Amino acid sequence: MSTPTRVPVAVRRLHEDALLPCYSTDGDAGADLASVAQVTLAPGERALVPTGIALALPPGTVGLVHPRSGLAARHGVTVVNAPGTLDSGYRGEVLVNLVNLDPHEPFTVHVGDRVAQLVVQSYLHADFVPTDSLPESARGETGHGSTGGFGRPTTR
Repeated sequence: MSTPTRVPVAVRRLHEDALLPCYSTDGDAGADLASVAQVTLAPGERALVPTGIALALPPGTVGLVHPRSGLAARHGVTVVNAPGTLDSGYRGEVLVNLVNLDPHEPFTVHVGDRVAQLVVQSYLHADFVPTDSLPESARGETGHGSTGGFGRPTTR
């Protein structure tokens, strides 16, 4: 097993309660992001939850804000635009767009609560080239759901 590539990311604290993103255990892909505000989400409500930090991601990397599985499983709280995208040129506060999908219970985020995970990864830039035709593929032009329903996958 290989060791993950490490990259320095400058973090600016914008709030006295701000916590640096941190990995809970060795091998985690996502670093936890914590709230600097108390926010109560009514059923079906969404809000931008402040983390009190700004980042300087290196060029060629992107920060992807993912939901925390425990919040989703236990409380029905998730990230609306998952994954949220933090481009390397963005220097504003990292805000997490949370939504409470529980149909009955409100949910309160407290200062210091872990509300999302930040995955930093490299990306490619595409050169989009206009063409009159595309090469053939096994899937072709079939769309959503064309590879089958929700049943057990078939063995090839």
